[in-house]
Amino acid sequence: MERWLEDSAKGDLGHRAYANYKLQIRRHINPAFARLKLSKLTAAHIQSLYAAKLRDGLKPSSVHYIHAVLHRALEQAVRFNMIPFNPASRVDPPKIRQDEITPLDAEQARTFLEAAKGDRHECLYVLSLTCGLRMGEALGLKWSDIDLDAGTLRVNRQIQHMRRDADSGASGTLEFIEPKNASRRTVDLPQRAVEALRSHRKVQLEERGSRRRTTRTQDSFSPLVRVRRSTRRMWSTAPSSRSYHDLRHTYATLLLSRGTHPT
Repeated sequence: MERWLEDSAKGDLGHRAYANYKLQIRRHINPAFARLKLSKLTAAHIQSLYAAKLRDGLKPSSVHYIHAVLHRALEQAVRFNMIPFNPASRVDPPKIRQDEITPLDAEQARTFLEAAKGDRHECLYVLSLTCGLRMGEALGLKWSDIDLDAGTLRVNRQIQHMRRDADSGASGTLEFIEPKNASRRTVDLPQRAVEALRSHRKVQLEERGSRRRTTRTQDSFSPLVRVRRSTRRMWSTAPSSRSYHDLRHTYATLLLSRGTHPT
């Protein structure tokens, strides 16, 4: 599994996906099958692993992620003629319950933004509802990416939570990563977003006052992402990614209602 991850999969994975794949292998897959020869691995072994993880309290979505990693690795083994078929293909992974998302309509969206005025997270909400930015993209912005006079911003990076191994004693860190080419883009800002950004900038400068800041910190768009001096790690006080995702879904729905396909 480790050789497959480093030699085959790593080149196609982003930083976060690679870290998550590595975590699944080290925490779940290798401990279960490390003493088993690849040719002896059966669907029954894999099904037993999934059942044990569910009994231990792991969420079905987490077990499904283990399945995705194992299935992909075993597909590579089939292509390399190391095994005749993929035993993971003969296993029933747990079903994932999809929570229904009920997007806001146009009037509800306006009411929400009106209620959010003055909130510390207001600018994030506006960028999500009016521009469709992901939370990681919004938190990764720098003021040098934003041209308020031209009414545009450029998505050049994003912040992602990078998980760490359980035995490291750390829950993970936030790190700047390069977005995929399809995600790197210039966004036209509606007037509501420009106003929110100007207000956000004003509050941010007032909060900083005369305190000394590095150039990098001064250019940071979000006061919701800070650096712990003791560890030099970033941490965030932003709203939950789930609630933010619901707002992005509303953005896409409102565009479709106007006959515009979100890209």
